[in-house]
Amino acid sequence: MSVEQFTPTAELTAGAKIGFVSLGCPKNLVDSERILTQLRTEGYDIVNSYTNADMVIVNTCGFIDSAVQESLDAIGEALHENGKVIVTGCLGAKDDEIREVHPNVLAITGPHAYEEVMGHVHKYVPKPTATIPYENLVPDTGVKLTPRHYAYLKISEGCNHRCTFCIIPSMRGDLVSRPIGNVLDEAKRLANAGVKELLVISQDTSAYGVDVKHKLGFWDGKPVKTRMLELCEALGELGIWVRLHYVYPYPSVDDVIPLMAAGKILPYLDIPMQHANKRILKLMKRPGSAERTLERIRGWREVCPDLTIRSTFIVGFPGETEAEFEELLQFLRDAQLDRVGCFTYSDVDGAKANDLPDPVPEAVKQERYERFMQVQQEISAQRLQAKIGRTLDVLIDEVDAEGAIGRSYADAPEIDGLVYLNGEVNVKPGDKVSVLIEHADEYDLWGSLVAQ
Repeated sequence: MSVEQFTPTAELTAGAKIGFVSLGCPKNLVDSERILTQLRTEGYDIVNSYTNADMVIVNTCGFIDSAVQESLDAIGEALHENGKVIVTGCLGAKDDEIREVHPNVLAITGPHAYEEVMGHVHKYVPKPTATIPYENLVPDTGVKLTPRHYAYLKISEGCNHRCTFCIIPSMRGDLVSRPIGNVLDEAKRLANAGVKELLVISQDTSAYGVDVKHKLGFWDGKPVKTRMLELCEALGELGIWVRLHYVYPYPSVDDVIPLMAAGKILPYLDIPMQHANKRILKLMKRPGSAERTLERIRGWREVCPDLTIRSTFIVGFPGETEAEFEELLQFLRDAQLDRVGCFTYSDVDGAKANDLPDPVPEAVKQERYERFMQVQQEISAQRLQAKIGRTLDVLIDEVDAEGAIGRSYADAPEIDGLVYLNGEVNVKPGDKVSVLIEHADEYDLWGSLVAQ
């Protein structure tokens, strides 16, 4: 069962146990954390087995076909093992598609429908009576599904873009920015609770506050604009790692690079570029161009030489020619991106790109994917070789019998590389240590502790 266990802190009445399955991206994980926090606040016990649960909630992903199938399989497993299932999340926006496969689910809601989910929970598993006050069941930070030393900070919901390969706006709606005071309050609670790294997430981090015209909010008795720059300035005062994800390369990004150079926030940008060819970008309805993006990257690196850039790309988009794919490969060579993910295009039910002419054969998609990854692997290996001999701060994630495993400023959890400290067992998760880098391969680093 794919569920993180939240250890109970009180004896609860029978008939108040909820199983929980969380699938999908970090944004979905934050939704799961919020639902779990509300469940615990109301006194429900979260259990990690189907047999002990009075009901199971499955928070689904519905972005691509493989995610849809994984979600449907998880719902089916929960129904088979438990029988009482509520479905929420992105796939929940496709009620008919779920009920066609699983007609016996108790209820279905779309993403970030917290109150609606709780209403269904109350209907099928009445609120319990705890033996201690409910507020004592939940930490100040709420229930977290990440390790104690890092946490995701979601700053907005939805997206104003209409990329032709994406159906997120139809599931999560247009951009809705969280009040900046609320975001910073949450960030401060997390920092005070011992979180060492905040991962800022949204569908479009650069657009934070656009929907409210960057209105003035208040935090800690001071006026603060609802805008990415002011958000980063305030987060940079917390004294912990702050990492930006899902950033579009708008001119406004230029303003945060000096904060990275000054060590206020991590010199790390996650920018989903998707392609480099102008015609393909237009078909995708993506902003920007390869020439402007390359110029901006050069400018960023002049200000902050240590900047790490992560991106994702799609190969085999409908109509992509061999010449256009070669243009993408040349962009990789010119941009020298540090961390790159690649996906072959696949039809997503409801996406407008499905109707575009000249689909690329599956064999060609796969061949292009392999060529793409080969080029990027060589780039990554060269950039990591340049780190040998440097001393980097490393945040420890895991310690086992073979040693410690951590991440540098250039590595986001679960998607980027790792730093291995073979034989080092006298550290613990959450420790920040100095490491001399001694070896590198295409994706990871190895090193040894530097005496403090």
